[in-house]
Amino acid sequence: MLCCINAVLTRILIKGWDIMKHFYIISRAGSGEIVEKKSRFIANVYPVKSEEEASLYIEKARKKYWDARHNCYAMVIGAHDEVQRCSDDGEPSGTAGKPILEVIHGRQLHNCLIIVTRYFGGVLLGTGGLVRAYTSAAIEGLSDAGIKEQLTGSKISLTFDYSNLAKIQHISTQLGLELEEVSYTDRITASVMAVPDTAAEFIAQVTDNTSGQAELNVEDGVLIYRDADAGEILHM
Repeated sequence: MLCCINAVLTRILIKGWDIMKHFYIISRAGSGEIVEKKSRFIANVYPVKSEEEASLYIEKARKKYWDARHNCYAMVIGAHDEVQRCSDDGEPSGTAGKPILEVIHGRQLHNCLIIVTRYFGGVLLGTGGLVRAYTSAAIEGLSDAGIKEQLTGSKISLTFDYSNLAKIQHISTQLGLELEEVSYTDRITASVMAVPDTAAEFIAQVTDNTSGQAELNVEDGVLIYRDADAGEILHM
């Protein structure tokens, strides 16, 4: 039994170093707005998986805000930023699309589209003012959308006796994990989602504290999402 557990721990740790290439994505579509010298800047943020999908959102924005002066945007798509696009849509070169793109890069985001619509308020902002306004609007939109971290981890399924429930609950809490899919029959079944280093520690502690009586099944290569600010695993 001990050899099997050690083999599982070794596999998780090795795979963890190899495949735990995390990146950040937005949690949901969001929006935000700022006003700068009577000009309105409306940001709309979308999760996108292809340039075609992004184009649909851009066209939708142009129709919705048909009377706006500019609909500027930036997108980054792919785990390795295979697609990067930005548009000033008539604003002075480098004052709109590029600042929005820099916000996306600054947050290390992938598969993200940000469109910032401007309703001109009659006062010229100048190059610096435009850069600051488009940057601020993009940040407002991202604040509403939220950011989550995508990682590759493990799903650990457990079967154990009622006498071990309190121990396993304590271990889970200490490691910041939550028992999910809990079922009570003649024995208890449950599961936890964890990143590789935490998964290895969880398995070791459960095995030690239950004297190897808990049955564990590990599924590697599972996508896990974690709140970028709180660090908590998000329920899927």
